[in-house]
Amino acid sequence: MLIVDDTRAGAETDGLEIVNPIGRRRITWAIHDIDGTHSLIRDWQPVMSRVLYEVIVGGLPPGYDDQSRVEKLSQRVGSEELPETDRFCVESAGLSALSQMEWAIRRGIETGTIEIPGRKLAPGERAANAAMIAGIWKGCERSRGDDAPGLTVFLTEHAPRLFLFYEKVLNCTSRDRNLASARRVPEPWRVRGSLAFLSALHVAGVKNIFVTGAVVDDHATTGIREEVMALGYDIGPERTVEEIRGSQWDRKMPKAEVLSSLCLERELDPEELLIVGDGRAEIQAGTAMGAVTVSRLPGDAERARQIHRTLGTNYIISEYRSEELALIMPGITRHWSAAGE
Repeated sequence: MLIVDDTRAGAETDGLEIVNPIGRRRITWAIHDIDGTHSLIRDWQPVMSRVLYEVIVGGLPPGYDDQSRVEKLSQRVGSEELPETDRFCVESAGLSALSQMEWAIRRGIETGTIEIPGRKLAPGERAANAAMIAGIWKGCERSRGDDAPGLTVFLTEHAPRLFLFYEKVLNCTSRDRNLASARRVPEPWRVRGSLAFLSALHVAGVKNIFVTGAVVDDHATTGIREEVMALGYDIGPERTVEEIRGSQWDRKMPKAEVLSSLCLERELDPEELLIVGDGRAEIQAGTAMGAVTVSRLPGDAERARQIHRTLGTNYIISEYRSEELALIMPGITRHWSAAGE
C-alpha cells in the first residue's frame, strides 16, 4: 500500500505539475500505459502519421499492404510535415491502434479515395461516418451502431489488416533497430526512473499492471511483450508487473474497457487505483472512474499537456524522480531506496 498525499505540496516544481489536487488517498493497484509512459522503443507517431496519410490520400488499392510497400513507405517517414495526421497522432495517443486505423479508413471514405464494394453510403450514413471520425479524434472508440452494414464489414476486414501493415512499417523504420539497441543497453530506452518507480511501487505493496493500445498475444514473446522483456521489466504474478493487457489482432479493446474489465476481474476499488500514462484514453478513463491519474509527458509536449489538463489529470511529470514524486507520495523515497535505486 502507498499513500498519495498532496496536501502539503506546492502547485508546481521543475518536473511536477499539480493540476487537480486529490488530497490523501491509499493506493493498492497501479495501471500503467507502456509506450511513451515507460518505454521509448516505439517511435510510433511519425510512422503512423505516414501510414494514415497514405490511406486518406491514396485509399486502399489492391496490394496496399504488400511487403514490397513496407520499405518504400518506411523511407518516406518523416520526410515532410503532414498537418492533419501529425496532429491526429498527438491527440489520439492512448487509443487502440485499431481505432486509429479505423479513423483513417473512415476519412478515406469521406474524401472519396475509398469505396465500399457494392455499397454506396446514403446521406444519413455519411453523416454517421463523419460523426464517428470526429468522435475517434475526441477519444470515442465505439460507434453508436448507425453505420451502414457494408461499412461495418469493411472496417472489420481492413482495420486489422492495415494495423498489421503499419506494424511492419514501424518495425522496418525504427522499432527493430531500437529493440536491438535496448537489448544491449536498456537504460536509454526507458523513461528516466521508470524501473525504479515501478520497483518502488511493488516494494510498497502496490500491484502494477501494464496496458497498451497495441496487440498483446498471450501465446507469443514477440511484439510489445518482447519490448517489455528487453527493457528489463519483471513480468508475472507477484512480480514487479503482474501482467500485460491490450487488444487482439481482430478485436480492439479501448483502454476504458480494459480498465473496467480489470476492475471487475480483480475487484479493484477505483478510489485506490493509480493510473499512469501519456495518452488521452487512459487519463480520460481514469478521471471518469475517480482514480488518481499521473500524466507522464515530456516538458516540451505542450499540446499533449494542454489536452491532459483539460481531461482533468491530477499530476503531470516529465520523468520519474524520487524527490519530486515524494511531494505527492511521501513514502516513495524509502521504497525507492529499498528497490535498489
